[in-house]
Amino acid sequence: MDKSINVFGEELKLCGENPITGFYRDGKCNTCEDDVGSHTVCIETSQKFLEYSRFKGNDLSTPVPEFDFKGLRPGDSWCLCAARWLEAVDSNMAPRVHLQRTHMKALEIVPMELLKRYAVDLN
Repeated sequence: MDKSINVFGEELKLCGENPITGFYRDGKCNTCEDDVGSHTVCIETSQKFLEYSRFKGNDLSTPVPEFDFKGLRPGDSWCLCAARWLEAVDSNMAPRVHLQRTHMKALEIVPMELLKRYAVDLN
């Protein structure tokens, strides 16, 4: 596992536990070489984004009991693939981002200035 560091170079904060998120299902947007999707951007889901994601073939709102997944609702936090978030930006459908909960590896795909534009946790 890569170091648990956020985009500010600080300790990575918990993204979400209800439902539990992250590549490791540890509640954080931790990553490693095996995480080819780079599940590193902690988002706050919106209805608009959930509908967009379903339209793009990644249904995050429908429960999948066999994987103990209750489905996401607007307002839930979730570790999203950095490229998927960038795709949503390009389509004007991007959800807000929790920067303190977003892994530094996201910066390999998404510029910090773009993340800041969608930040929930900037003063």
